[in-house]
Amino acid sequence: MTHTALRPILLVEDSPVDAEMTMDALRQAHLANPVIHVEDGVDCLDWLYARGVFAGRAEDDPVVVLLDIKMPRMNGLDVLTQMRADEHFRHTPVVILSSSREESDLARSWDLGVNGYVIKPVDVGQFFQAVRTLGQFWAVLNQAPEGRE
Repeated sequence: MTHTALRPILLVEDSPVDAEMTMDALRQAHLANPVIHVEDGVDCLDWLYARGVFAGRAEDDPVVVLLDIKMPRMNGLDVLTQMRADEHFRHTPVVILSSSREESDLARSWDLGVNGYVIKPVDVGQFFQAVRTLGQFWAVLNQAPEGRE
C-alpha cells in the first residue's frame, strides 16, 4: 500500500448527531487529514478492506480509527477484534469514542488492544476539546515505527 503524507481519519459512528459533532471538532483542530465517516462496523471493515461500495478507494490506511461501540449490524468490539487479528491492521491506532460507561466494555476494549478509550462527555465543550486533542495527537504528534505508518 502506498501512503500519502495525509492519511485519513476513519470515524465509525452510527449517530448522525455524534458524527457531525466529531467532524466539527476535528475541523476546529485544523487538521488537513480527510475524515471518512462510516455508520457501522460492517461499513468500517468494507472500507478498510476496500470492498463493496468502497472497492477502488484510495489505498491509504487510516492514521487512526475513531470507533463507537454500540452500533447496528456489527459493534465496535467485533471490529476491533477483527482488526487486531489481521497482521495488516494489528498496529493501526484505534480509539474507542463511546457513551458506554460499562466496565465490561472498557475492560474488553483494552484486552483487545485498543489504543485509547474516551467516554463521550455530556458537556459539548468537553466533547469538542477531547476530539480536537485526539485528532491532533494521532494525526500530527504520534510517531509510528518505520514500516508501521
